[in-house]
Amino acid sequence: MSRHCTFLVLVCSFSLLSIPITAQQPAPPSSSAVTLLRQSLAAQVGISVVSDVTLTGSARRIAGSDDESGTATLRALSSGAARLDLSLLSGTRSEFRSPLSEFPTGGWSGPDGVVHAIPYHNLIGDWGWFPVFTLANASTVQSSVLTLVGTETRNGQSVIHVTEFQQFPNLTPDNAALMQHLSQIDIFLDSATLLPSVVSYNAHADRNVLRDIPVEIHFSDYRTVNGAQIPFHIQKFQNNSLLLDLQFQSATLNTGLTAAQVGGAQ
Repeated sequence: MSRHCTFLVLVCSFSLLSIPITAQQPAPPSSSAVTLLRQSLAAQVGISVVSDVTLTGSARRIAGSDDESGTATLRALSSGAARLDLSLLSGTRSEFRSPLSEFPTGGWSGPDGVVHAIPYHNLIGDWGWFPVFTLANASTVQSSVLTLVGTETRNGQSVIHVTEFQQFPNLTPDNAALMQHLSQIDIFLDSATLLPSVVSYNAHADRNVLRDIPVEIHFSDYRTVNGAQIPFHIQKFQNNSLLLDLQFQSATLNTGLTAAQVGGAQ
């Protein structure tokens, strides 16, 4: 079955569900939100152009009773492709996302090396691993709708809250509302520096698109690399519990990293 047909089957299946989501009307992007994200990008990279990044360092993974440490390599492209490889005591673990127009692909593997496909509904939104690319795509993609929520306090820090979701004008109102929900991300910028502090979104159970699983990516320990501000400490929280704690020691930019090096089994 082609990817296009698979997408149509997925969307049609949504209409068979009782969707407790109010249909959202298309809204123009907030100019103030766009301006704010561009100011944040300027604070992160100035006038530099960043096309790819590779971060390497240490990792701690906490999943239930498992609590283990090892090393991590995070690769990301401006296209939204991203790959995280962990080398832990129990073996290697990887996850990747490779955007292909509106039909992204992705997968994960554990110590046995078997690659499992990630369902489409968990690939629609940005995973938020590298904030420069997340903000750049949110502020430039034509289908994005941005809203400036305002200033608030989060984790004891003053932040500016921006939301972003994708519009799907060719779907029925109920299906478009669901897809907007699946694509939504929330961006929190440090009020003083405008550097990204948190990106949050909902993942969803493989077989239950309506079951929200809250995910937060926290950024700190920004350091200057080739004129760009790069977060060397990244934490991933899932269901309000720390899942990954990544402390990077090195960062390289614009090495010519390709989508083939990011996506798929390695």
